[in-house]
Amino acid sequence: MIEYTERYFRGLDLWSLGVDEAFVNATVGGLRGYYLYSLSDECDKCPYTKIREIKPKNDDDNVFKVDVSRKLGFKIFDRDVGKYAFDNESFVCQFDANLGEFGVYDLTVDDTIARHCSLETAKTPVNIYLPFLTIALLALALITILKCGLKFYRRASPPEVPLTAASPTNSSASGQPNESRKPRLQSLDTFRGIAIMLMIFVNSGGGHYWWIEHATWNGLHVADLVFPWFLFIMGVCIPISLRSQMSRNVPRKSILANVAVRSFKLFCIGLCLNSISGPQMANLRLFGVLQRFGVAYFVVSAIHLYCYSEGAQFQSRFAKPNVDILRLWKHWIVMGGIVFIYLLVIFLAPVPGCPSGYFGPGGKHLMVMHPNCTGGIAGYLDRIILGVSHLYQHPTARYVYDTQAFDPEGAFGCLPTLLQVFLGLQCGVLILTHTGVSARIRRMSAWGVVLGLIGGILCGFSKNEGWIPINKNLWSLSYVMVTASLAFFLLLICYVLIDVKRFWSGNPFLYAGMNAIILYVGHTIFHHMLPWHWRIGLMNTHFMLMCEALWNTVLWNGIAYYLFKKKIFYSL
Repeated sequence: MIEYTERYFRGLDLWSLGVDEAFVNATVGGLRGYYLYSLSDECDKCPYTKIREIKPKNDDDNVFKVDVSRKLGFKIFDRDVGKYAFDNESFVCQFDANLGEFGVYDLTVDDTIARHCSLETAKTPVNIYLPFLTIALLALALITILKCGLKFYRRASPPEVPLTAASPTNSSASGQPNESRKPRLQSLDTFRGIAIMLMIFVNSGGGHYWWIEHATWNGLHVADLVFPWFLFIMGVCIPISLRSQMSRNVPRKSILANVAVRSFKLFCIGLCLNSISGPQMANLRLFGVLQRFGVAYFVVSAIHLYCYSEGAQFQSRFAKPNVDILRLWKHWIVMGGIVFIYLLVIFLAPVPGCPSGYFGPGGKHLMVMHPNCTGGIAGYLDRIILGVSHLYQHPTARYVYDTQAFDPEGAFGCLPTLLQVFLGLQCGVLILTHTGVSARIRRMSAWGVVLGLIGGILCGFSKNEGWIPINKNLWSLSYVMVTASLAFFLLLICYVLIDVKRFWSGNPFLYAGMNAIILYVGHTIFHHMLPWHWRIGLMNTHFMLMCEALWNTVLWNGIAYYLFKKKIFYSL
């Protein structure tokens, strides 16, 4: 139930394996040595990479560890063909294998039998998804105990307690809207809370499952949803937060000044967080998550301030139902221009030593044809503007494609990010314009479907073969469309369940959404400290890593609840 394996098998210490690792025992029948090359299923259009030499003398040197998180392809050569093996190289044998964690496999190469190769399972691997069942049962038991305890406490409490809890003051503190003012859409805070809790979970490792962590290059994993959802909900809140000031005829320069100060604070906080490992100015990462927040918030807010006209009247049969879009027609022209310029740059701008329109990971992608072209024009401009030493040095593609430094939150990627925030702003104007429940549901559903289809068409409904693949590292246009589509649907679900049907209060995510900036900064600062993170034993199983990630997430949610009860709310 908890992904356990015995310690020793054939004298091999299985507990020395890391998560998603297995042993391979190679045996050679004959007097000559061979060379083993492998290719991960995640590496698109890559050559095979040398693992090691398989010596004819069968000893401990022929037992080695392999990463089995993804499907692997193997090629065996009778000579060393270099670091990479290309398709034009003749080989002894080739085969694919789905290996498993804590498994032991026997690889046999026998040149006495027409160069026969085989890979057999000596020890069956563990089931890495059993932790989900185990943790679900533990969570169910814990929730049952807590509910029974709460029920017993309420029965044992004096009658005055329910009356006090029902008072107007406590009702307001518990997140229920005050009848004397316009109800707050709790779905917005819940959406933000889901994003921040998911961020803490994936930043804590997410159990070290590959589909939870960020995609290596193209593709969409769970971790890739967090940042765009944050940006989307920030966009939703822009027209809501600026509406009262604009309606009171506050000078736009004053509003823009406040927006600029808030954006500057976000950028500076992000810069400080980047210096946690040491404030070395020579290699300080200049951009990051909060920096991109600050840039996008300022630009999109400025566009809204100077382009929005709520007093515009649209009475025609076509225009009236789409007034939320038509009121933003100037916004759409500006954003269309930005997107058009962005597309011209990524497809047509020349990059020294790289083909135009290339936005792959470089390294050994495309059989090492463009090793120094990571990210195409986006990576090139970031290296020129920011300098290589000021970029993120450990991108996900580095360990699969052998790429150079690349910043997934670099300067050039801010351009498509503006569209992400603007689509959220469009949703916010939709909420303000259409107050009817059915109208909101229809329009949010339509936006979700349309954006999803556009994103699918752009990526060709495939991972690597479309015109513009879904890529978080580059913040590609298809990535913007698909994540915005999912954001519309998630917000719609929260809106219906929380604000319309009231089937759900939004807890426990509601509290986190009300203090997202505190949780983000606090989680980043205390990431490696007790009691948030801990190490017990080897920590080499998905079960232990999942428990640690969930503990960290629940603890921060408890802190959010404490701040809520103390009525401590902070926004820049």
